[in-house]
Amino acid sequence: MDSIHDMGGMHGMGLVVVEDAEPVFHAEWEKRMFAMNNAITAVGVRNLDESRHARERMDPAKYLSSSYYEIWLDGLIRILTEKGFISEEELSGAVAPRPVSPPRPAMKAEDVDALMDKGGNYLAEEGKAARFVIGDTVSARNIHPAGHTRLPRYVRGHQGVIMDDYGLHVFPDANAHGKCDPQHLYSVRFASTELWGPEDGTKGDYIYVDLWDDYLEAARNAA
Repeated sequence: MDSIHDMGGMHGMGLVVVEDAEPVFHAEWEKRMFAMNNAITAVGVRNLDESRHARERMDPAKYLSSSYYEIWLDGLIRILTEKGFISEEELSGAVAPRPVSPPRPAMKAEDVDALMDKGGNYLAEEGKAARFVIGDTVSARNIHPAGHTRLPRYVRGHQGVIMDDYGLHVFPDANAHGKCDPQHLYSVRFASTELWGPEDGTKGDYIYVDLWDDYLEAARNAA
């Protein structure tokens, strides 16, 4: 969505600070937050794109001043309250937590490692026919959706070339709002000079962005 959460290509945020010997977690509560988010996904309360969209709706000022796992916590609270699994009164301690029934049973401890190693995918067997093929010159659509999207602002309106077709995948813009809408996912190559101009880009440098079919249109000046 168009907000501070889409920071790709933005200026003014300063250098990325790399922490020497950075630990996987900086505190015990971060471990719990990582586990809770994965457990919520496993029981079917929400999908990956719903999770991302919940975090995107965090207050922008709070987002910029929060740590990585504080942002995860904010999104988790939002999605659980919206779906009725927890109430504001329960969160504040005003009332005792009530039992809830998730769509799927909780994971068993002995199954966690195998599930985490396996990961997940969003491949689909049926969906929209591909509108493009490898080698096509395309433009990323210059759109500004109010909901969730995986189309970064810095490529919108710019021209690139399709380098690969990964097949049908669930469309995140729809998946974040309870729909599926599978369509083809492509690897699109953009010249850095196309994205940032001849002065700020470097001739011969390219950026590869994975983009869904609905994000693209045929380039107007393509041969």
